[in-house]
Amino acid sequence: MYRHLLVPIDNTDLSIVTIGRAVEFARALGARITFFHAASDPSSSLRGEAEIVRLTSPEDYAYNFEGRARELLTKAESAARAQGVPCASATIISDSPYTAIIKAARSEGCDLIFMASHGRRTTLGMMLGSQTLKVLINSEIPVLVSAMAAPPAPAQAIATIRDEHRSLAAVLHAWLHILKPAADGAAAPDPVLMQAMVHYIREFPVALHHPKEEEYLFRKLRERTSALNPELDELERQHIRDEQMVRDLTAIVQQYADGDKSAQDLEKAVSAYAKFIWEHMGREEGVILPEAQHYLTEADWDEINAAFSQNRDPRFGGETDAEFKHLFSRIVNLAKTDR
Repeated sequence: MYRHLLVPIDNTDLSIVTIGRAVEFARALGARITFFHAASDPSSSLRGEAEIVRLTSPEDYAYNFEGRARELLTKAESAARAQGVPCASATIISDSPYTAIIKAARSEGCDLIFMASHGRRTTLGMMLGSQTLKVLINSEIPVLVSAMAAPPAPAQAIATIRDEHRSLAAVLHAWLHILKPAADGAAAPDPVLMQAMVHYIREFPVALHHPKEEEYLFRKLRERTSALNPELDELERQHIRDEQMVRDLTAIVQQYADGDKSAQDLEKAVSAYAKFIWEHMGREEGVILPEAQHYLTEADWDEINAAFSQNRDPRFGGETDAEFKHLFSRIVNLAKTDR
């Protein structure tokens, strides 16, 4: 049986679904995963204008050509960790993705390549997509194709919710990874990075993600059934507790930056918060999302999917999704340099 999967991912919504399926498959097999991303060469991207972008908009350049790969792979790793699946990741610059995928599978010692198809039209080549077809033709390592067209609204909405959970999980894992050596006596981490992390948690999951869950997913479930009200009540209480915990965490980060708290103090607070979040997200993904698929209608899912897919709801004010993506990318890339 297969023991080590290579899972190529890109920056399309399809990869969110692919990651979920690959993790479920690996978990069933007791296998581990290496997530892989073949990044395009910056010199041939953006119609040959990469250098102009780098000079005129360094933030956009860093995100598109340096940060995006780490963002994708970090969230994929978080999805695997959430299910207890051992994982690693790798990336390479290549304008021949299928060649890079086959080479990575060999070098990582994988015994199966798990890929998605885009499900286009009817012929073999168009159904599988050019890169998947090329891997199938040229790889001596077995390839499992997870065939799918555009996911239906329920799958898209659930994938987006889980992806936002993985973003939070990735930040928390990175934060704990940075703080652990400092708590053991190593050099203290940068207070600016600590402030960026708590800012992300405060302004994205707490101020945006939770309200959208309550306004759309929870509200629709309450309209369709009362059977889940006790669970939903508890989750909403946890959202309130989350806000308080993040306020406390913000204060501790500021005290750390001012020199009034140690890295050990901060690590203890982050660990307690992370434990709370793992349990909270596990409750939502293990209980609420499966039950939602049973009770909600197609129209319900269309509304939920639209809410979670659009840019930041203007009712909540503040930053846009794009700004949060830049912040997330900055956090995981800074954290990576400290590993």
